[in-house]
Amino acid sequence: MPSPYRAIFAAPGTLGFSTAGFLGRMPLSMMGIGIVTMVSQLTGRYGLAGALSATVALSAAAIGPQISRLVDRHGQRRVLRPATLVSLAAVAGLLLAAKFEFPDWTLFVFAALVGCVPSVGSMIRARWAAIYRDTPQLHTAYSFESVVDEVCFIFGPIISIGLSTVWFPEAGPLLAGVFLAVGVFWLTAQRATEPVPHPREHHTKGSALRSGGLQVLVATFVATGAIFGSIDVVTVAYAEDQGHKAAASLVLAVYALGSCVAGAAFGLMRFKGAPAPRWLLGVCAMAVSMIPLQLVGNLPFLAVALFIAGLSIAPTMITTMALVEQHVPRAKLTEGMTWVSTGLAVGVALGSSAAGWVIDAAGSEAGYGVPGISGAVAVAVGFLGYRRLKKPVPQRGGTHEHGNGHGQREEHSGVA
Repeated sequence: MPSPYRAIFAAPGTLGFSTAGFLGRMPLSMMGIGIVTMVSQLTGRYGLAGALSATVALSAAAIGPQISRLVDRHGQRRVLRPATLVSLAAVAGLLLAAKFEFPDWTLFVFAALVGCVPSVGSMIRARWAAIYRDTPQLHTAYSFESVVDEVCFIFGPIISIGLSTVWFPEAGPLLAGVFLAVGVFWLTAQRATEPVPHPREHHTKGSALRSGGLQVLVATFVATGAIFGSIDVVTVAYAEDQGHKAAASLVLAVYALGSCVAGAAFGLMRFKGAPAPRWLLGVCAMAVSMIPLQLVGNLPFLAVALFIAGLSIAPTMITTMALVEQHVPRAKLTEGMTWVSTGLAVGVALGSSAAGWVIDAAGSEAGYGVPGISGAVAVAVGFLGYRRLKKPVPQRGGTHEHGNGHGQREEHSGVA
């Protein structure tokens, strides 16, 4: 591991919570595709499978920010453990309902409750921010976590699909639940690095989403999520048309690999000046990288085009988290980060639905027009809201925690 990455793990406890976060995030890439694989194998109903997966995604998008708001007030351990138990119980109910052919409505009830899963990535980034706030190491830490995200998306679907097809249909979602349980309970057992919750009097009324800058980021990432969701669906359909449906998972893994490589390199760089211009450049790069997809002629060309497209993802995500920290009061940092994930989840659901409609109407190649249009919308929203991003919110309220270079935290703003 290059020395800047080794350096961030010099702080006590960082390796432990980052590893726990990796396990806790695996369900993000395993659960949805695992449910689709399980239900399609047990019932042969792809429509039902897709609807259940979308229900999980939208439920998590709605519930996730509320869980994170409670975390900011009461701490990770007190909130994450009960929320995870609810999600795990719902996963168990969903698997049993699918296996024993319960009525469809019961599947949707359990799928909605699965959405109580916490945003583990936001929890990990909040721990890094508590240790390295206002230091160059925070950029490296955010970069490392973006690489971890992409590693999850490279291997998670392959593991989930493989287990459900080779072992038994429920195996993929079951293992995702195991990863969630181990990751969250291991993470919350690490009290020394848990960010100090902010007392009620430090919380401004209303949601973190009242921040104009955060509104721009979330709206842009709805369009960005539509890119991701539509590319997944269209690539599977295109690979099937080419007679190599199984190759779709490998092609999509190459897409994530491009982001992984770029994120690792981005973390080694040091930047001066405000992050807003870099963020807008990243959004534009994502949009431009959609143009070659309109010209796909075969799977190898598609893989190369997606690898190049992936190069702009992680750097843009890393810069986004830096902007969230600027535009959200510190007492609402975890909630603010989760709202970005919510925007992505909503966009994924919209993009996958739109892509399916276009594929049915005009074929798989035409489907790549959906991520192209989504990229253009992201750029338009980014430019329209750019002025808001150049005006960071005063860091009012809450505990201000800084790293002193040795992982120790200093606490200010009236917190004893």
